[in-house]
Amino acid sequence: MPGKQWTRDEEETLIQMIQSGETTLTIADKLGKTDHAIYEKARRLGMSVSVTKGTSTLTGTQISLPPELPTAEEALKMLAAALQEATHAGLNKVEVLRLQTLATIARTYDTLLSNYIRYRQIEAKLNELEQKYVELTQESKNDAPKPDSTQMAQTPTK
Repeated sequence: MPGKQWTRDEEETLIQMIQSGETTLTIADKLGKTDHAIYEKARRLGMSVSVTKGTSTLTGTQISLPPELPTAEEALKMLAAALQEATHAGLNKVEVLRLQTLATIARTYDTLLSNYIRYRQIEAKLNELEQKYVELTQESKNDAPKPDSTQMAQTPTK
């Protein structure tokens, strides 16, 4: 059963308490939420959680966005590096999981980048077609026969 919705003030308090190093239990007491709710909300906000001897400590590290998107070639190089590292004997479980995560991220990035490039191409083509439509509309207005004012004056009225 879902709990009550988080308010903006509660989210801000959560972020501040995480950044000051409070545990999930302390934050849960302060906000009147369960420690699980604190953990889940922190995770959804991009915060990382570490568990030490039964207490959860949240850290405020968030993923920083790069100023430019890596190219498909750079993503493939990262994937190749992960695959090469995975061939070494003696990797511990954490290293294997990290490499699997990197490979998954690289594949996902490649798919998203391909979709993004395709979207941008479609968008450019659409803009080009819209411009042609405007030009053709203007040309058709200029080429349309204009009514002769002398003929309109000669039309008998009843």
